[in-house]
Amino acid sequence: MLTFDNVSLSYGSFLALDGVSLHAESGELVVLLGANGAGKSSIFLTASGIHKAAGGSIRFGDKELVGRKPSQIVANGLVQCPEGRKLFPQMSVLKNLMLGAYVHRGDKAGNRQRLEEVMALFPILDEKKDDTAGSLSGGQQQMVAIGRAMMGRPKVLLLDEPSLGLAPLVVKQVFEVIQRINKSGTTVLLAEQNAYAALKIANRAYVMERGRIVLEGDRESLMNNEAVRRAYIGA
Repeated sequence: MLTFDNVSLSYGSFLALDGVSLHAESGELVVLLGANGAGKSSIFLTASGIHKAAGGSIRFGDKELVGRKPSQIVANGLVQCPEGRKLFPQMSVLKNLMLGAYVHRGDKAGNRQRLEEVMALFPILDEKKDDTAGSLSGGQQQMVAIGRAMMGRPKVLLLDEPSLGLAPLVVKQVFEVIQRINKSGTTVLLAEQNAYAALKIANRAYVMERGRIVLEGDRESLMNNEAVRRAYIGA
């Protein structure tokens, strides 16, 4: 469904992605592991059209994404939930959520239905829909960020470090929701430093270092890989 083929990306003289090839098939939950600066976010920003690949191909179904506008990519069903949430803190929870539906603004009935689905995923947001996003806890803000992305009706959801800065109990809740989203039929590509939590719900994973894929495998093989456990799991 989403395929990177020998993709490169440069920031000036810095090579952020160096010949990256990966794929996420329909219905999969695929994890990207790696330290800060490994290139995980660059993969998402390139897939989303925010940065243009210097080389290679990114295909979403039968469509080539390189050169397309971000709004076109979202409308086609590839939606990113960015690292750091990127909410509008002075706007209400409801308005933040509805911004995710902007590309579908002509379908009011569909947006109402999707909003109901998001509120069912995160019931606390229904209670706080009129509160400003900046007044929420970190975990609740992350729920808004994921909910906003879901309002874009993703076929493939790109989640960038959703557990960052969250308490362990909240991390558990967030990952349970991610698993529910995936089991409902949405393909998920998840970038995470919390390798243990991510691998527990993954089908497959890639390990990145310095802009390259250095290892790939299914959940069991990477959970049992000594180098991965030592570097990312600590066991």
